[in-house]
Amino acid sequence: MKSDIEIARAAKMKHIREIAAMLNVREDDLELYGKYKAKLPLHLIDNLKVAKSKLILVTAITPTPAGE
Repeated sequence: MKSDIEIARAAKMKHIREIAAMLNVREDDLELYGKYKAKLPLHLIDNLKVAKSKLILVTAITPTPAGE
């Protein structure tokens, strides 16, 4: 069985801009954190679709020692 690090290293990550384009999210709405992470504004959430959804993605960004 592969270790977590082996699985992570084998993964081919997509650029967050590519994922945003697939979801019709404007680049102006992205707050980029490197090539693979971004924050989105709350106004993009469609509450009716959220109520019907069955998937929840949770992530976090750890701040730097400077608090950024």
